[in-house]
Amino acid sequence: MELTQGNRIKTFIFLLVSVALFAKNYPSFTPLELDAIENKYGHIAKNRVIDYEKSIQFIKTQNTSIQLSKTNFYLNQLLPQYDDIVQKQEDYWASPKEFLITGYGDCEDYVIIKYFTLINLGFDEKKLFITVVKEKFRGGTHMVLSYFQTKNESPLVLDNLSFKILSLEQRKDLEADMFINSTGVYRYQNAKLTKIASKYTPYEELLKKIEKEN
Repeated sequence: MELTQGNRIKTFIFLLVSVALFAKNYPSFTPLELDAIENKYGHIAKNRVIDYEKSIQFIKTQNTSIQLSKTNFYLNQLLPQYDDIVQKQEDYWASPKEFLITGYGDCEDYVIIKYFTLINLGFDEKKLFITVVKEKFRGGTHMVLSYFQTKNESPLVLDNLSFKILSLEQRKDLEADMFINSTGVYRYQNAKLTKIASKYTPYEELLKKIEKEN
C-alpha cells in the first residue's frame, strides 16, 4: 500500500528520532551480550569488542581533529573482506555490532561503523555522510565517510584504504556520487549539497536492523 504524504513525513521523523536516540551510545554491549559473543564466536571476538569500547572511551577525551584521525586509524585496522565471503551475499550493509563481532568487513562496513562511532563521540550527525564515490584511476565504485566541518569547505574523507584524512578536493582519485544520511540523499555540486531524495533503502534497512539490536 502506498504511503500518504503524511505517513511519509511521520516515517522520516521517526528515522531522525531513532538515529538521535540510539546513536548517542551505539554501538555498546551489555555484559550479557559479551557473554553471548564469547559463547558463540569465541574469546577473540569478545576481546575485540571490549578493546573497541575502551579505545572509544579514550578517544572521547581528545579534541575533534585527533578524534577523527584516531577513529579512522583504529577502525582501519579491522580486516577487509568481501561481503560474499563474510555474509554470503553481495552489498550487505553490516551493522557496527556485526562488523566488530566478525572482525571482517567491506568498504561500506568501515564507513558505517565510523559514522556511528563519530556520532557516539559527539559529532553532529547532519555533518556526516555515507558517501558513494567513483574511483577515477582504478575504476569501480567505493564508499567513504565524509565530514563537513563547515558548509563552505570541501568535506574531509575517512577511507579504509588510507590512514591519512584528506579533503575530498585533495582526493584527486575520487569522484563523489551520493551523500547519504538520515536527512536524505544528496549530490555535491559547485561546493554545495543538493538534495535529490528523502531516503535511501539500504540506509533505512540498516537503521531497522540496528534498532532491533538495542
